[in-house]
Amino acid sequence: MIWKTNIGYPRPGRSVALVLSALALLFQSCFTARNYTRPELETPGAFRSDSLQTDSVSMATLPWTDLLRDTLLQGHIRHGLENNLDIRIALQSIAITEQYLQQGKAGYYPTLSATAGFTRTKNSPNSQFGSLFSDPIEQFQLSGSLSWEADIWGKIRSNKRAAQASFLQSTAAQRAIQTRIIASLATTYYQLLALDKQASIAEQTLDSRRRSLEAIQALKSAGQLTEVAVKGAEAQVYSTEIILIDLRKNIRLLENSFCILLGDGPHEIERGKLDSQDLNPALSTGIPSLLLANRPDVMQSEYALVNAFELTNVARASLYPTLSLGGTGGFQSLQLENWLSASSLFSQLLGSLSQPLINGKRLKTQVRVAEARQQQAALDFQKTMLIAGREVSDALYELQAQSDIAIARRNELQALSLAEDFSEELLNNGLANYLEVLTARQNALSTELRLVDAQYGQMRALVELYRALGGGWE
Repeated sequence: MIWKTNIGYPRPGRSVALVLSALALLFQSCFTARNYTRPELETPGAFRSDSLQTDSVSMATLPWTDLLRDTLLQGHIRHGLENNLDIRIALQSIAITEQYLQQGKAGYYPTLSATAGFTRTKNSPNSQFGSLFSDPIEQFQLSGSLSWEADIWGKIRSNKRAAQASFLQSTAAQRAIQTRIIASLATTYYQLLALDKQASIAEQTLDSRRRSLEAIQALKSAGQLTEVAVKGAEAQVYSTEIILIDLRKNIRLLENSFCILLGDGPHEIERGKLDSQDLNPALSTGIPSLLLANRPDVMQSEYALVNAFELTNVARASLYPTLSLGGTGGFQSLQLENWLSASSLFSQLLGSLSQPLINGKRLKTQVRVAEARQQQAALDFQKTMLIAGREVSDALYELQAQSDIAIARRNELQALSLAEDFSEELLNNGLANYLEVLTARQNALSTELRLVDAQYGQMRALVELYRALGGGWE
């Protein structure tokens, strides 16, 4: 329905607007946009914490600077958060969704446009009006148009809320990337410290075995040992050299990986010592349901669900009538000298209430697709919650297991060190052969290197628990 009138007769226009508004309110009883409510999920048993008691305060609320106290590591993390390419890409995504959010907020405002135009029409002499109007007809126009759509069914409101959810989703995604970057930088840094310590152990062992080889060669020259002992000692020197070469290679490759996280080209990484690290926070996981408040990926997944929910509202609202009000006014004249005079003023008021009738099931298809996408988002939200609980459970058990392994490794190293000392003493008294000494030395070196692996495993598991609980973004 479209009604037009001159600006000098406003009363009929008001009547039409009232009729349209009354019809819209009548239709509104058929549909109202729904409000989002969070799905009920089984969160009390979200993760297993056999060794730690849950508390209302989670270690995830700790600032990352309180957990990762190495000042060199803190400097690397700050640099990475400013320079990492994934972080920078995520910030641009936030900027994009922020613009759509501002657009959604402006949905309630009317649209206004201005037009200036000139037309010149010359009819064909053989046309219907050509014989009557043979001279060219020129018209000058300067006008403005104003239109506004009433948000009867909440379509504009839902579009605004969908844009807001999309913005918050991109913000949560950036936070999730930040927690991952912090965890990756910390674990890579600690792995470098572990490799440094293993390389130092290998260097000390290599020096010791070279001195031992010289002593064995002297004993062989004196007739006290055979060539078998000499070759066995040489083999241990070579095997230690191989271990050291491999460790130095891994250090160089890991430094390059660390530089990628920093957003830099390959360079040497300044770092501290493994034995000087202090990682002993109060291990409290927090109440499982509070994962919703801490995990940015869970937030991201829920905002995706909110976005899909609101877009479903928009699709449903498209099935109902649209009330639009608008007007056009300005100057219109056939002669340039009279263009902007009072007698050239014109106006047009428009009011319409349109109801979709037959459109090839396009609108119904949009509704069904939106509902299916909403269900997908709900299932994805539930899956994200399950994965979050599994990651916390895994990290808790890994931390406990690595702690137990470290204790066992220390006991193993102590036993093997004593076995090495005893075998050398027996060899000196002629009660053992040199192969037993070589075996004891090799076992002791392997266990000492594995002890460093266990120390690194404890640090890695603690950082992973911190990340799994949603720490690092606040």
